[in-house]
Amino acid sequence: LLRSAPSPLRSCRPARRRFVSLIMGPPGGGKGTISKWLVRDYEFSHLSSGDILRREIERGSAIGREAEALVSAGSLVPDEVMVQLVSKHLVETKGRILLDGFPRTAVQAERLEATVRVDAVISLEVPLEVVAGRLSNRWVHAPSGRTYAYDFNPPTVHGKDDLTGEPLVQREDDKIETVWKRLRDYDARTKPLADFYAAAGLLASFSGTESKVIYVAVRTWLDQHLPPRDGSAGDEATSAA
Repeated sequence: LLRSAPSPLRSCRPARRRFVSLIMGPPGGGKGTISKWLVRDYEFSHLSSGDILRREIERGSAIGREAEALVSAGSLVPDEVMVQLVSKHLVETKGRILLDGFPRTAVQAERLEATVRVDAVISLEVPLEVVAGRLSNRWVHAPSGRTYAYDFNPPTVHGKDDLTGEPLVQREDDKIETVWKRLRDYDARTKPLADFYAAAGLLASFSGTESKVIYVAVRTWLDQHLPPRDGSAGDEATSAA
């Protein structure tokens, strides 16, 4: 399951007040689920790029207003703005940090590294055909947002919402052609990013098809490499997966 481990890992240096881990994985690959377990078991602070952007816009800060103007105009937030936003929140957060959603490219990683260093990268390697099957199996009841998946959470009556009996629909994003385009785009964009962190000795890759099985390998690796919290004698997870 563990394909490669960071060596030398920055966590081997004297423990600091902040330890930044980046989690990577394809859409539908279990990244959200495993992130929740890491927060639960290892007391990580989960910082997603989307949450950071929304938080800064709500604060009404200068950089938040700049980002809001770009988003309102339908423009992408440029790398330099996102690096400023993410760096700001990383500096404000102490302890164990799980960064999610940024950087997405090697160029962004280089720019982030100039301000805040990442200590370890957890890469979830789930076969794209498995992910495509999961995503294209999703159907929704549009008025309520209730979601069904025919492989593990099917409706009682095929094609019908359990509560209203109304028809289910498939979002454009979940249609198989769109899913494969998203996954190919992710793969092409992420490979240079993974190579960047592998060259720095920071990448730990975990392969598998089930989140629970992958998480066992992630926990084993973290127990060996994660520095103890301030005042902590050990580094055991606080609860079982």
